[in-house]
Amino acid sequence: MEEKNYGYDPSEEEEEAYYDEPRPQQQTAIRGYRIVIALLSVILVAISMLYFSIHRQQMRDNVLLAADRDSLQNDLAELIVEYDGMKVKNDSITAGLERANEMIEKLKRERSWNYAKLKQYEKELGTLRTAMHGYIRQIDSLNTLNKKLITENVSYRKEISSANLRADMAEERSAELENKVKAGSVVYARDLQLFALNQRGKTVTRIRNAARLRVDFVLSANQLATPGNKAVYLRITSPDGYVLTTDAMPTFEFEGELLTYSAMREVDYQNEDLEVGIYFNSTGFTAGTYRIELYMEGRLIGSTEIAMR
Repeated sequence: MEEKNYGYDPSEEEEEAYYDEPRPQQQTAIRGYRIVIALLSVILVAISMLYFSIHRQQMRDNVLLAADRDSLQNDLAELIVEYDGMKVKNDSITAGLERANEMIEKLKRERSWNYAKLKQYEKELGTLRTAMHGYIRQIDSLNTLNKKLITENVSYRKEISSANLRADMAEERSAELENKVKAGSVVYARDLQLFALNQRGKTVTRIRNAARLRVDFVLSANQLATPGNKAVYLRITSPDGYVLTTDAMPTFEFEGELLTYSAMREVDYQNEDLEVGIYFNSTGFTAGTYRIELYMEGRLIGSTEIAMR
């Protein structure tokens, strides 16, 4: 009896079973892929670890850079205060202060930081600080010198003051001696007398009858006086208090003022006693006390009061 197949073919099942098992080439390729995937996984893990390590390092570096930057800014701020505290007018110090201000402003604007820039700023800061210390030493040296000069100046002032005092004392003594010499060289008038005269020049007993007055006196001898021609001014004051004078009312200077005088006469004085008479012509004299004053070389050399009948 012949069996019916109903479409089933055993050869086809064998062929399918054959294709379900991996072939040798396919197995080799799969192993290669697996190895590559494993290597890539290891590399990816290593790269990830390296990235995170670098990122952490950069974070630490950024923190350190920020701290160094802040420290640098603080140092610059302190340096500016020290520069500004040096209250002196100096172009170099002013330039240093301006440079420090520029650096701190540049630090504030800086956005990209690295160790090279930080080292550059630190180098410039060190240069400025070294310069400032040099200025401080110079200022200290100048202050020491200034104190020494002040001490010497005080000493010199004392010496000058002492010398000026001695000079003033010498000048005072000289002036005193000069005044004594001047006082000693004054020619004084003595033996003053007043006479009433008539038209013929004869003495009258009643002054109301007089046509002129004559004042006689003696210029005393004085070896200290300067000899030569000298002008003698006569002032006669009447009993009613008026100075007798002419219509011209002549004047002379005495102690900065102009005084009216009655009569004047020039004499040749030669350091010896000299008898002098001065006349005043007028009328209308009245009885009473008359005051007589004589002036020569800016000095009052004699005066008296004489009663006339």
